[in-house]
Formats: sequence, C-alpha cells, structure tokens
Amino acid sequence: MKRLLLNAFVVASLGLGFTACKNNNNEAETAEAKDAATAEAEAMEYKVDTTASTIEWQGSKPTGNHTGTIAVKEGTFMATDSTIQSGTFVIDMKSIEVTDLEGEEKSNLEAHLMGTVEGKEGDFFNVQEYPEATFEVTGITKEEGATMLQGNLTMKDVTKNITFPVTISKDNETYTISSKDFSIDRTKWNVNYGSKSVFEGLGDQFINDDIQLTINLKAKKA
Repeated sequence: MKRLLLNAFVVASLGLGFTACKNNNNEAETAEAKDAATAEAEAMEYKVDTTASTIEWQGSKPTGNHTGTIAVKEGTFMATDSTIQSGTFVIDMKSIEVTDLEGEEKSNLEAHLMGTVEGKEGDFFNVQEYPEATFEVTGITKEEGATMLQGNLTMKDVTKNITFPVTISKDNETYTISSKDFSIDRTKWNVNYGSKSVFEGLGDQFINDDIQLTINLKAKKA
C-alpha cells in the first residue's frame, strides 16, 4: 500500500503554531522512513468513510493558540477479523480549516496556512505545489499495554516515520481507528515559518514547533 493521511492533519496545525512542548510524553516518536507493511492473502479491503472521519489540529504561540480540522481525501487498509495489517491514507491539504476564528480573520489565517497569499506561498504548506499529504502504515505494535500505530508521514515531499498511540475497534464490518492527542515537530517536514529553533532573533514572536493532532478514522468493508 502507498502513503497516508496524517500529513494533512499535521499540516494545518503547523501553520498556526503548535501546542505540546518537545519531549512531552505525547510527542510522536519520529524516525527515518521504513518499509510499508504488507497484508496476508486472506486480509480484506476496507475503505475509509471520509464523511465520518476527522483530523483535528491545534497550534500555539506565546499569545495563544488556534484549532482546526483537515479532511481525509481517501484511504484504504487491509485487515483480518482480528487486526489491521496495512494501509494508506491521503489528506487533502487544500481543506485546512480554522475553527476558532470567524470572518476575515478565519479566511486570512487559512490562506496563510495553505500558501495562497502571494509572496507567502512557502511559509507553511504551499498547497498549490503540495496538495496532498499521505500516511502509509508500517506496523502496529503493543507497548506497555498501549496499541501503537507506526507509519510514514509524507508532507512537502519529506517522509518521516512516526509512532503514536491509537485505539482500534471493529463493529460488524466497520473498523474505527482513534488516536489520543499526540504532537509532531513540523520543522522535520520543512515547515519552518516562525520557528525559533530555525531562526534567531524572533523574541516572543515565534510559533511553537510542535503541532497537536487527534485522528478519528472509520472504514467499511469494501
């Protein structure tokens, strides 16, 4: 299977500044890209229900934070009755939405995050050049009783492997994958705007590197 959706979610949050501090317990473990997981012959295909799936993000800076959503464009995974074995999800970066503002403030921030403001295309996600983000499952493990989802997140042509806790449940022919809040460091995907770890002399005019994400995916048997 190919890549996945987490990026997108990642993306939106980055733009606004991000909550979670580095080294917090909820920061996703990040490593170099790994081989995609493969499914057994008996595994069945499940398609993501994009209308019932959500990605929420939160970003922060010294003066406050912003929240928003980003849409899952499509996704599939292979699973048996007992476990998910592989999968790929696509995130629509052009769907970045800010939920804590209204009117012109809302549209202005969304435009800046998406890179549709002339001269500021590269500040955050530059959706004209990079309209999608992907997440590709590389494994599912158990750590101290928690289920950990591992996968390659690709944003702006940069791929990193991330690991974060999830709850996986099955009801009849529907699988649900829900994450706890977790964070990623946006600068590892070259989203550097306002980062004091990249630029000097920002004072308190910086945006936190970490972005907090919460993912809820529902997929039905194809």
